[in-house]
Amino acid sequence: MAFGITRSELNVFKEKAQKGQIAIITHYWYDERFPEYKTVTKAACTNIDTLVNWGKKHGLKREWIHHQKGLPHFDLLGEHAKRVLKKEGLLSQLEKFKQ
Repeated sequence: MAFGITRSELNVFKEKAQKGQIAIITHYWYDERFPEYKTVTKAACTNIDTLVNWGKKHGLKREWIHHQKGLPHFDLLGEHAKRVLKKEGLLSQLEKFKQ
């Protein structure tokens, strides 16, 4: 479940990914396996080749892609998320959550 973003932001993210474009969104998140992280950044695209090639630019491996709910994506946490968002010119997504 995504917290800290609007339904509209989520819909724009999904629509862009479903068009075969890289879509990136950051939201509040909790997973007991990673209690030190308060947010997750998702980079999604329904075109697997596009997602894999994008991931390679950021040091991400194909086997790290999650295929949940028909929306293939990478989950980015902590410094890794910050580094990718900075490269993509989207650091404001983390700043929104004071991360």
